[in-house]
Amino acid sequence: MKSVVCNLSDRFSVFLAMGKVLDNSNLVSFDNEKLILTDKFDCEIGFADKKKCHNMPGVLHRAFSIFLFNHQNQVLIHKRSPQKKLWPNYWTNSCCSHPRKGENLEQAIRRRLSEELGLTCSLQYMYKFIYQARYKNIGAEHELCHVYFGKTSQKPMPNPNEISEMKWISIPDLSREIQENSEIYTPWIKLEWPVICNQFLSSITTYSGCE
Repeated sequence: MKSVVCNLSDRFSVFLAMGKVLDNSNLVSFDNEKLILTDKFDCEIGFADKKKCHNMPGVLHRAFSIFLFNHQNQVLIHKRSPQKKLWPNYWTNSCCSHPRKGENLEQAIRRRLSEELGLTCSLQYMYKFIYQARYKNIGAEHELCHVYFGKTSQKPMPNPNEISEMKWISIPDLSREIQENSEIYTPWIKLEWPVICNQFLSSITTYSGCE
């Protein structure tokens, strides 16, 4: 099954014509937003600005990662905007971010799906894990990451400040892509995708999903 690719250059021109690409209403990520610090058991121990969390070598904080599938069991992946500080222009999973101070995970995943992809969808929790990764000499991620999946027939409306390209890709094709072109994928998807394929594919492919 072939990938379905959506290049957002046309969308960029539309947003530019409407004066919205650099409009603050499209900005959904901020260096000063307060993230939730945790210990290795996922217990909250404090809060810190996102910028501080992402400075070398990274401060452990709560995060989430979402994999959206359509009813052909293709998964939505996207290329991160060149504006991103960490791993710009890398391909990654459907949606990923952090809950903020005062926000639980359920609130955060719904907010971020809407902000990045213009979608609402029921999500199913799979597992959580800790990872730490450095990006050049610029910054790092150190996350206790909760991983979710969902199914949708809605058309994504990507936020151009977060996403430059996106595509629906079959499960075997994504596995092959990550293996053959690992250098263009973010560290977290390369850790998460094998676990999903080994432990959760049956649940995903039989899940009816939502609109």
